[in-house]
Amino acid sequence: MMVRTLVISLLSIGALVTSINVSANENEPIQPIKAVKPKNPELVELGKMLFFDPRLSKSGWISCNSCHNLSMGGTDNIPTSIGHAWQQGPINAPTVLNATMNLAQFWDGRAKDLKEQAGGPIANPGEMASTHELAVSIVNSIPQYRAKFEKAFGSDKVDIDRVTTAIAAFEDTLVTPGSRFDKWLEGDKEALNKQELEGYQLFKSSGCTGCHNGPAVGGALYQKFGVHHPYKTDSKIEGRKAVTGKDTDLNVFKVPTLRNIELTYPYFHDGAVWTLEEAVKTMGKLQLDRDFNKKEIDSIVAFLKTLTGEQPDIKLPILPPSNNDTPRPQPF
Repeated sequence: MMVRTLVISLLSIGALVTSINVSANENEPIQPIKAVKPKNPELVELGKMLFFDPRLSKSGWISCNSCHNLSMGGTDNIPTSIGHAWQQGPINAPTVLNATMNLAQFWDGRAKDLKEQAGGPIANPGEMASTHELAVSIVNSIPQYRAKFEKAFGSDKVDIDRVTTAIAAFEDTLVTPGSRFDKWLEGDKEALNKQELEGYQLFKSSGCTGCHNGPAVGGALYQKFGVHHPYKTDSKIEGRKAVTGKDTDLNVFKVPTLRNIELTYPYFHDGAVWTLEEAVKTMGKLQLDRDFNKKEIDSIVAFLKTLTGEQPDIKLPILPPSNNDTPRPQPF
């Protein structure tokens, strides 16, 4: 009887300690990312095909994956993206990973969701340079695609609404759970080392979590870039002002996610900063009016690298071939 009582008591203490650890982590400003289970696998598979299909562009060369490369953290790792006919894009490509958690899409938030965002680059003359009508006619000309639309939507009708719905459904699955930081949040106290924990505590105490919080560690609000000191750049991008027309929204941008940040260089909307160390130093000064020393910068960078999660395990789709009825690409 005494043994049974002792066992029960020990179990109760263990449960209490676990409860304390869980509740403490639940109070953290950052929450773990959860894996996604697609509700419509056929729709997701169709969206994956369209995401990788360069025929949605005028040239037949640029796909969604060109600027949001899933082998490179969902970005293209260059300052600004390359568009049709080798045009220089005006802004750094944000990662598509965990983009489903953003309050809106694009740096200036001009698209309310992934579906609306997906239609933008297709018809942008500086990006994929096609039209919605041409992209739809290409997809519609391919019987294998129409069969996929039949499975995903219940009919083989192809239009831009369905194209963007499918792409967005695929992008909704591009989340990155399982980071070391998430494991720490979930109770694995050995997941982070001393320097990484110090970096996280400094990240919180300095005020970084005022903007970089939630599961995506960002993406949930807009903020002026240059709160205490102006950011010096050659970029002509105006931020939210281009959407709202308000002078007060000049240089106001959607706060980027810090998930997988070590993979998504170069940094900031102009892609001018190539290292996390420089990015942390710049953000400390401009946003917090704080001069981090080298030890503090190294600790914060060490913490940021723990936010790299499991990358989407993508099997490249085999795209159906064009045929005699498919409009030809115009690469030059």
